[in-house]
Amino acid sequence: MVTESANVLAGYTSRRQALASTLSGLPPGPMRLQKETSNLFRTRNTNPHHALDISAFSHVLSIDTEGNTIEVEGMTPYADVISASLQVGLMPKVVPQLKSITVGGAISGIGIESSSFRYGLPHESVLEMDVLLAGGDVVTCTPDNAHQALFFGMPNSYGTLGYILRVKLEAIPVKPYVQLTHLEFDNSAAFFAAIDKWSGEDIDFLDGCVLQRHQHFLTIGRFVDEAPYVSDYTLLDIYYQSIPVRSEDYLTTSDYLWRWDTDWFWCSKNLYVQSKPIRRLLGRKRLNSTTYQKIMRWNSRVGLTRRLNRMALIHTEPVIQDVDIPAGNAAAFLDFFHHDIGILPIWVCPVRARNIKQSFPLFPLSTDSPYINFGFWDAVRTRRRKPRGHFNRMIEDKVT
Repeated sequence: MVTESANVLAGYTSRRQALASTLSGLPPGPMRLQKETSNLFRTRNTNPHHALDISAFSHVLSIDTEGNTIEVEGMTPYADVISASLQVGLMPKVVPQLKSITVGGAISGIGIESSSFRYGLPHESVLEMDVLLAGGDVVTCTPDNAHQALFFGMPNSYGTLGYILRVKLEAIPVKPYVQLTHLEFDNSAAFFAAIDKWSGEDIDFLDGCVLQRHQHFLTIGRFVDEAPYVSDYTLLDIYYQSIPVRSEDYLTTSDYLWRWDTDWFWCSKNLYVQSKPIRRLLGRKRLNSTTYQKIMRWNSRVGLTRRLNRMALIHTEPVIQDVDIPAGNAAAFLDFFHHDIGILPIWVCPVRARNIKQSFPLFPLSTDSPYINFGFWDAVRTRRRKPRGHFNRMIEDKVT
């Protein structure tokens, strides 16, 4: 069965024509998307540029429950995709962990999640996409048509080759609940060996976290039809804090997919919103990544924490990165990170490239072995001033 709206599909065509016309009428010069939210956290320059508004391209166009495909517009947040697809028992093969991430953003900027050990990265589940080019043309690219070079070039291009207006994704059937099993390891060798073992098992989700230097947790997720109970981490309770204290847990499929969004993994601690009185005051609607992004960007503009750090004679460097390390080198990288950087917690997610026919040139992954994604998002604080970008360059040199 194909669930779609004729009005929505017709609307996409008219929106596409209007946008192409708008773009072709703009004078030459730098251009950016006009967006309310972004999951990029680097400081951007303020050079003059044109702002192109494609926020109207945020609709779920169709869901095919027989062919297991979902067709959406590029600016559609994954929260909206999941809201529609779960109603008919489907989800995209890989759903990035934050509600505010858009489908087009996950493709052109790279996304990942706990199904990546099986299905790779989000762009590896794309069947076709419409891309708006700089001259105003819109082309449909697939892995094997005349625009295949653009198809494979879009991942990690960050909009430099064009903007994604429509995407057709592979989907998988889901069940109502996800059963979680948390396994603890006191050393990294055993932890990464367990990741390798479980990556070959018949499970649906796999990710982990390093909460302390000798406290590693691997979380195994399986779809189930029934659950003896369901936990709620959308208000007072915090998901990552539950991992060390319970070996088993159950969540609705929707709550599992967004388990990290409520507290931006654990970064909400930096915004002082992990106390229960403040969480009650904010309510469920404000405990999410979108709210935290707005707070962070406000702080970046007004410089509140910069002033407080200066008063405390503390120097800080934001270290907000995800890096992919071949699995065989993962333990060595983690040892370096503990010794030289020291940020905790760390998110750990295995990923295996699934495209064996042709690689993506701007984000090439070998199909010979899996990778381990390390996610670390915090600031390194020191009493002595370091050169600009000191810790980020250390990480990048070690990755290289």
